[in-house]
Amino acid sequence: QVQLVESGGGVVQVGGSLRLSCTVSVLTFSCYAINWFRQAPGKERELLSAISWNGGRIDYADTVKGRFNISRSNALHTVYLLKNILKTEDTTVYYCAADRAPWHTSTNTRDMGYWGKGSLVTVSS
Repeated sequence: QVQLVESGGGVVQVGGSLRLSCTVSVLTFSCYAINWFRQAPGKERELLSAISWNGGRIDYADTVKGRFNISRSNALHTVYLLKNILKTEDTTVYYCAADRAPWHTSTNTRDMGYWGKGSLVTVSS
């Protein structure tokens, strides 16, 4: 059973920073590629970033490139998403997803094997 738990959400001011964590409870965490998504009310879930099993390959959506930074600690079974220069439109629920592969990313949410329950981020002006 693979379980993902997001944490670190909360309220932050416009222009501020926030770091989300995704902790995965599986013995073979280093075998999993991890993706971050977000979903605003009434919209489809949006792919933000992906990281390979060892952090050697990383990808970002154009909407967050230059502002968000993904990293991982295999020792802690955790992937991080550092979000900088936050905007009000970044207010939404953020999800992490895992797939057992060295590298895996897809905008199709059905391609992801496992999901967390999400963490709400509110950017206030």
